[in-house]
Amino acid sequence: MPEAARLAGWPVDLAEVAAHFGERLRGAGLPAGPDRCQRFAGAIRLAAPRTTQQLRWCARATLATGPAQLALLDRVFDEVFGGLVDPADSRGDPNAPPLSPGSFPPVSFAPEAPSPSGAGLDGRDSGSARAEADAHSGRAGVRVDVPSAASAGERLAGRDFAELTAQELALLADVMGRLRLATPPRRCRRTRRVPHGHRVDLRATLRLGRRTGGDPLRVIRQRARDKPRRLVALCDISRSMEPYARAMLQLLYCAAGGTRAEVFTFATRLTRLTPVLARTAPAVALERAGRAAPDWSGGTRIGAALREFTDRYGRRGLARGAVILIISDGWETGDPVPLGREMARLSRLAYRIVWVNPRTQSPRYRPLVGGMAAAWPHCDAVVSAHRLTALTDLLDALADPQRRRTNQFREG
Repeated sequence: MPEAARLAGWPVDLAEVAAHFGERLRGAGLPAGPDRCQRFAGAIRLAAPRTTQQLRWCARATLATGPAQLALLDRVFDEVFGGLVDPADSRGDPNAPPLSPGSFPPVSFAPEAPSPSGAGLDGRDSGSARAEADAHSGRAGVRVDVPSAASAGERLAGRDFAELTAQELALLADVMGRLRLATPPRRCRRTRRVPHGHRVDLRATLRLGRRTGGDPLRVIRQRARDKPRRLVALCDISRSMEPYARAMLQLLYCAAGGTRAEVFTFATRLTRLTPVLARTAPAVALERAGRAAPDWSGGTRIGAALREFTDRYGRRGLARGAVILIISDGWETGDPVPLGREMARLSRLAYRIVWVNPRTQSPRYRPLVGGMAAAWPHCDAVVSAHRLTALTDLLDALADPQRRRTNQFREG
């Protein structure tokens, strides 16, 4: 059995031990979250404590954030780990053998459901680790849930973004960082050498022919390079869209990757946020976005915002051949006719238009009135993206290389 899987010489599942200890700490009032429990288990693996005092220092270094929490941590530590038989503690001998598998605290670990990754922190299968620990200690029967960052993401994945707090939304940043917003490729003017290209690189061919007396015995071929299309996001930050706007801005920050993404927000006016969202943490970027957009949680003038974007940025090249992502529920406070006219202008410039409307999550939703009815015929795809599990439809819509104008509402 790997040495990293042994707590003081005893083969136990570190994920189970850290999870139970963290649960007892939270019950006593000390906020020991999944991240601290993971650091506690990692400290045990690195330090390999041979005495309960060394184990206590591992807990203090990873689970307490200040001197005020040490007394509470020590009390819970004595309740949980006080039953360990430690010959070194009793004799004061630092060279004593490791902790013996005596009476562990009054809790036991049964082989329940595995962790999301299927393995404990030591890399072993969690079910086999628990079964082996039970075989050595003769314990059975009490279930202990193992909180982790992955389980938190899974727990929040099915919840609507409007129901998440700022702290819960921040927990999804790591999950969103594993997503990738990809756009269809486009041909550019730059070329690259290929064995069987359709074009002849005349300069390279003649330059190579100088080595053979001026006769081009080898023909160098090339073809145009492909690059991803620009992604332009227009995010509605009115009061009805505020929770979804924060989630979508976090997604754009975490998952944009190498895609050239331009981000704008609008409510009563248009604000360019691309410089604000660059090179900073998601929480800080959202805070800066709120300060940069003075109309955050204001009204909605979608048509006027699209007209300003097309006039100032779109016709100058920002929207030409790009994938336009519009995030809005379609509540237009003004006349919807200008919105339809601006959508028609934008569709002639852009390659694709993807509209994110959280209201479309309802099977009874119909875009029959208002701004959404005017914009719907000019959209290539309309998705809800109202929760983490619904982002797959958004990623597929952005990466789709085909232009599919909806023209009318389609069931399903």
